[in-house]
Amino acid sequence: MATLTNGAFDRRPLIAGNWKMNMDHRQGITLLQKTVWTLQDANHDFDRVEVAVFPPFTDLRGVQTLVAGDDLPVAYGGQDLSPAESGAYTGDISGQFLQALGCTFALVGHSERRTLHSEGDDVALAKVQAALRHELTPILCVGEDLEVRRAGTHVAHTLDQVHAVINELDAATVATLVIAYEPVWAIGTGEVAGPEDAQEMCSAIREAVRAQHGDDAAAGARLLYGGSVKANNVAQIMRERDVDGVLVGGASLDAAEFASIARFEQHLVTDEAR
Repeated sequence: MATLTNGAFDRRPLIAGNWKMNMDHRQGITLLQKTVWTLQDANHDFDRVEVAVFPPFTDLRGVQTLVAGDDLPVAYGGQDLSPAESGAYTGDISGQFLQALGCTFALVGHSERRTLHSEGDDVALAKVQAALRHELTPILCVGEDLEVRRAGTHVAHTLDQVHAVINELDAATVATLVIAYEPVWAIGTGEVAGPEDAQEMCSAIREAVRAQHGDDAAAGARLLYGGSVKANNVAQIMRERDVDGVLVGGASLDAAEFASIARFEQHLVTDEAR
């Protein structure tokens, strides 16, 4: 429950920063150092609120070295992975490679992969299964575009994407998943997504998980919201009952801004004091 009313969260919140195709390996190391130092200076409790970053593939070895060498309390993962284990797949990255680099997460089915690379639900399922084979936690990205939203079929559309994956997994596995809702219609369209949109979809996803796999799976799966998340709106988003974290894009490239997002509890307390 993403609220401070009982003094604790039922699920560990996850603040994930997707750097996308930004930051070379030198810039990435600098960004990560600044982000962690900023959080440590603010006495961030990494055990309470998990922080993860998703650098470009070329940055991962540098991130691994920095995290291990300085014992940094952050997780990291791949922005994508191949359904295949190895072989003649030029340009692809296997889960085996990510695991060897110390990754704990892998993004799957991001809206940009679905749109720019025409990856459908079958590909998302294959990639989730590949991640699981290598003990990586998949962050399954789902969501609808503006046409679907305007048609009012956004919940059914998004749940179809969810079901395409969870129907092929057992309940114990689904309980470990992270599912990120991306309102594609609100990215660069002039339309605005609010906390109520995040809650509507995350609630629907959790109930779909519950109906398919039971209460334990629904209680275990972490649900994120990803859509123009910033320090000035994260508190309102994280106040929603079924939102367990956020998937941050551009704001994760600014160390101070991303650190402020990770410290969303401070914003909640400030808002409640007003």
